[in-house]
Amino acid sequence: MSRVRSQERLPPTRTTGGSISTELRINERIRVPEVRLVGPNGETVGIVPTDQALKLAQEADLDLVEIAPQGRPPVCKLMDYGKFKYENAQKAREARRNQTNVIIKEMKLRPKIDSHDYETKKGHVVRFLGAGDKVKITIMFRGREQHRPELGFRLLQKLAEDVQELGFVESSPKQDGRNMTMVIGPHKKKADAKIDADAARATKAEARAAAKAEEDAEREAAHAAGPVAQKKERRRSENLDPEIEA
Repeated sequence: MSRVRSQERLPPTRTTGGSISTELRINERIRVPEVRLVGPNGETVGIVPTDQALKLAQEADLDLVEIAPQGRPPVCKLMDYGKFKYENAQKAREARRNQTNVIIKEMKLRPKIDSHDYETKKGHVVRFLGAGDKVKITIMFRGREQHRPELGFRLLQKLAEDVQELGFVESSPKQDGRNMTMVIGPHKKKADAKIDADAARATKAEARAAAKAEEDAEREAAHAAGPVAQKKERRRSENLDPEIEA
């Protein structure tokens, strides 16, 4: 009696699928028997066979677009698909342009900072807040300064008061090891700050253009009037010594 060798069963091979497509199905790619049809102006047509919906799309020189594939039956609309894609791309681009990214800048100070350095640091904080960014202020203590936290607290209070027209204390001063931190948030949103900055740049550009036009006009007027004064004729100097021949 011969023994039949059984073949070992291997586990099924798992294939890696591609990325999920977000492209809508249109026209002949819609393979369901019937659809819930919506007209080009948003009016409800009703449930119709897919072939009839495709015929209506061809007669109207439009596309049949599946806008809700999860419906039973799927919802399709008559539209200009190329125009629809273009408008959606424009909206997405505009949304990305108007998107505000919250950026936290950091400024480090010493508790015994001198007045000149303080004004320089404060200038940076003013610039950050004016651009619509948050600012994290860090007071760094060293050595015996760690036993005088009130120095850092008073410095943070002074800075908050100096920039209160541009920002507000979002996170009160708190001790974190050798450092004391405080977060100041801007009154103006980043998008609004960008609009103001663009307007300021446009105003400066217009002022420069006006000044250049005025200079060009003055230069042209001076050129048209001719030379202001003729050059004085150069004469030979008289010899004061009669013994020397002229």
